[in-house]
Amino acid sequence: MTLGHTPVAGPPPPAYPAHEASDLVLRSGSTVRLRPIQPDDAPALLDFYRRLSPESLYLRFFSAVRMDEARAAEICRVDYEDSFGFVAEVSGRIVAAAHYYRYPRHPERAEAAFAVEDALQGQGLGTHLLERLAAVARARNIRVFDAEVLGQNRKMLGVFGNCGFEESREQLGDGVVKTSISIASTPAYRESSAARSEHAAAASMERIFEPESVAVVGASRKRGKIGAEILHNLISCGFRGRVFPIHAGGGEIQGLPAFPRLTDVPGPVDLVVIAVPADRVAGVVDDCIAKKVEGIVVITAGFAETGPEGREREAQLVEKIREAGIRMVGPNCMGIVNTNPKVRLNATFAPVYPPEGRVALSSQSGALGLALLDYASRLNLGISTFVSVGNKADVSGNDLIQYWAEDPRTDVILLYLESFGNPVRFSRIARRVARRKPIVAVKSGRSRGGARAASSHTGALAETDSVVDALFRQAGVIRTNTLEELFDVAALLANQPIPRGRRVAILTNAGGPGILASDVCEAQGLTLAPLSPATVRGLRAFLPAAASVANPVDMLASAEADAYRSALALLLRDENVDAVLVIFIPPIATNAEEIASAIREGVGTSGKTVLSTFMSTKGAPAVLAPIPSYPFPESAALALARAASYGQWRSTPEGAVVPLPGVDGDAARAVIESALSRGGGWLDPLETQSVLEAFGIPVAETRMAAEEIEAVAFADALGYPLVMKAVGPAILHKTEVGGVKLGLADADAVRGAYRELSTRLGASMTRVILQPMVTGGVEVMVGVNQDPTFGPLIAYGSGGTLVELLSDVAFRLQPVTDRDVSEMLDEVRGTALLRGFRGAPPADEAALKDLILRVSALVEACPEIREMDLNPVKVLPKGARVLDARIRVQVRPIPAVSRRIAY
Repeated sequence: MTLGHTPVAGPPPPAYPAHEASDLVLRSGSTVRLRPIQPDDAPALLDFYRRLSPESLYLRFFSAVRMDEARAAEICRVDYEDSFGFVAEVSGRIVAAAHYYRYPRHPERAEAAFAVEDALQGQGLGTHLLERLAAVARARNIRVFDAEVLGQNRKMLGVFGNCGFEESREQLGDGVVKTSISIASTPAYRESSAARSEHAAAASMERIFEPESVAVVGASRKRGKIGAEILHNLISCGFRGRVFPIHAGGGEIQGLPAFPRLTDVPGPVDLVVIAVPADRVAGVVDDCIAKKVEGIVVITAGFAETGPEGREREAQLVEKIREAGIRMVGPNCMGIVNTNPKVRLNATFAPVYPPEGRVALSSQSGALGLALLDYASRLNLGISTFVSVGNKADVSGNDLIQYWAEDPRTDVILLYLESFGNPVRFSRIARRVARRKPIVAVKSGRSRGGARAASSHTGALAETDSVVDALFRQAGVIRTNTLEELFDVAALLANQPIPRGRRVAILTNAGGPGILASDVCEAQGLTLAPLSPATVRGLRAFLPAAASVANPVDMLASAEADAYRSALALLLRDENVDAVLVIFIPPIATNAEEIASAIREGVGTSGKTVLSTFMSTKGAPAVLAPIPSYPFPESAALALARAASYGQWRSTPEGAVVPLPGVDGDAARAVIESALSRGGGWLDPLETQSVLEAFGIPVAETRMAAEEIEAVAFADALGYPLVMKAVGPAILHKTEVGGVKLGLADADAVRGAYRELSTRLGASMTRVILQPMVTGGVEVMVGVNQDPTFGPLIAYGSGGTLVELLSDVAFRLQPVTDRDVSEMLDEVRGTALLRGFRGAPPADEAALKDLILRVSALVEACPEIREMDLNPVKVLPKGARVLDARIRVQVRPIPAVSRRIAY
């Protein structure tokens, strides 16, 4: 490829955009560091180009040019606005470079160029460089990338053609192809990018879960020591590969030859488990790097969980492994398990090796992980793989979810979470994976202790746990309140089809448990199915006259195996029934095993969801499997409700980010940039109005006056009746200081209101706002809050002064889709007022949805918006209008730690 022009020297470049740096996992599972290019990169870039093969150099520059210092310096001369470049590094050495240069006469287009080291070509690095370069360019209003490529350069043409962007090609002659791609983030592009990320993450985790050799550093001869137990578990579970104990004294440990250092082991080592004191871990990792190990598990504690010194030690550890392209679980973890008969890996110090199965499990707590493995074993819930992630310094829940998405041995994913590393990425990954495999999670830390102080209504309402609920709901993750419930739901999803709907039939031999189950079903949004006349007649044909054939069906204590078999078959044939809960309390004369066998036979090939409750100290007979059984009907009903909600989410079409007409992003950004130039903070009312109107958000016509005579003049121009609102830097919520005057009917009323507010509020009131009165309609609120953990949150709720008192609000992570908006409206109780509550005329719900989508688009285009309150928003019989609005802007902070993205 060629570059069509030389960048023009200009003013000094802006500050280095460190927030664009990240660590990238390639298809091979290796890792590279990706960062913006800098002027002092010229020597390293020169070395990179000189290492390229003659063929790669020719394909890059269309001639066998020799790169010199001047040309390398020219490439490094970027201004981060009209030109931008990325380099990829391995162990501090540049292995790839990508650049774009904006055309001066066509600022919406730029020329792009790439080069990748020969050994790394074909691993997805070029495609990811293109993606990252396109994301930067989009933020700078570039819409199209052009590149001239030799027709024989099929790899580079493949990068442009397979990335998911819309592409067009033109033959220029002399074997040169001009390719142009629209770099808009379309659904097709996002799906293509997500699929590539998933494949890369899965590949990178294979080295952890499927090693052919494992070394235990810190192996001990003394049982009870962590290193000794890990070594014992590897041997006793029957690991199919080679095991190497590493102990300073050498000799023999548990029948295996021990080596003083990892580097003494003959041949390759795939996975290293480290169980030595924290101050020795870095040295062991150096040995891992020298040995070209690809995966490590750091059991050792004493890192970020211990304070500043530990955090620094962990940061240095992460720097080492990422430069070397090693994947790491931990530190401060209990290890990993893979029950695959071809692997049989138990690299933990847990005393339990779980049964083989199709449920994957991750725990952020090591101690809790021990208990979870033990509980799964007692329930006979089969596990495919288990990971104790510990501090999640490298391998995170996001990596694991993507690995399990492609793991043919995993059907259900279970997570115990204490924190999120990158919740926005978690949401996007989980939303995609949950379409194929259920994800069930327990998130600890539900208390109000994490609530943040904020000056906006939205910020005050955005408590941590409500945001977690919103994240899980948006992503289709099944959230459970307890660990017991986590396993209850897992047992159902691992052994039964996902419920087709929410209509439930209850079959019991005792009335009390049936009523308890009915209560929980209805409380959790399940419906007791109305049985068809044919089903009722069929039940009457063999049940006693005293039996109840309504739902729940109570067959009485005398019901025997034949009754269970026949009744269950009838209920499953009923078109009104989506799932059946079977309850059995063993009378003295009834054989539980016969009942269990009858239930199994009654299920037949219906394909519907069946679960049971055997209320006996002995539990359910083994013959009942794979029908899950619960000790109490409430547990069964709650698990069924969670599964039914997930089934409903999965069967509903995905939402889309809707393109919106009438948006002027440049106008909004100009106002925000002006505010940022003076230090940011709250926009004044007219600035706020300009920003909202630029995105087509309807705002009540507003005038702002600094003195009484000006207020009267504006009032006469607007017309009566009017609203007057006090404005001032110290006035955060106007109603709290009595700063709103309604129904001003003439000029005298305006004068009187101005004087009263001025006298009472004094210097805190600097100006007043005047707006026409908007009568009728329903008041709601729409808001934005930049959460430090979750990023931009969009809020919708009941409006006016009661919003914080009622906490009737729904949240979604940015960006929201049309489906998200519909679900937000359904979650808020106050939405009933929009839909004609008690005979009132319905409001324009479509206009409100459009307004929320426009707010989302505004925040996507202007991420400097930190808080926004639109409250109240009047939703009228036709249209919606913002009556009061506040926006606070702030320069985006630069993350302290680089991201790691699987590709």
